[in-house]
Amino acid sequence: MNRVGIGTDRHRLVFGKPLILGGVKVESPKGATGHSDADTLTHAIIDALLGAAGLGDIGHHFPDNDPKWKGADSLVLLGKTLEILKNAGYEPVNIDASVHLEEPKLGRLKTEMSSKIADTLKLPRHNVNVKAKTGEGMDSVGKGDAVEAVAVAMVVTVATH
Repeated sequence: MNRVGIGTDRHRLVFGKPLILGGVKVESPKGATGHSDADTLTHAIIDALLGAAGLGDIGHHFPDNDPKWKGADSLVLLGKTLEILKNAGYEPVNIDASVHLEEPKLGRLKTEMSSKIADTLKLPRHNVNVKAKTGEGMDSVGKGDAVEAVAVAMVVTVATH
């Protein structure tokens, strides 16, 4: 059976922090702040996958008050999410995601992000799609104060023996 989930995430942008999206370090004077590496894109994907399987959310599995996850690489969290899915009898099928960021433009980095996410989830590269949008000068994204991501994921139940 196929199941679909949606995930969102938003992080404040501050000077002096790295900006990591989909496991890729993006050259930017501002980066996202958060408990882990604040990889907004990967966090949205984790929530979409967990939601599709009915397994809660990122905060349930990787709480931000647990020092174990302080500064954690979000691709490692994504790999652990894959394990959680498989243990519950699911596997990912595809991901479609959008990053909302005023600047810098993500251009060619979207392909690298898709590849890192696909590799982590053991999916064919064409099963992970990353898009980028600006905030058109509106709200916290458009004013350059935040980065946001939205993701949709499909998972399928795996036959158990």
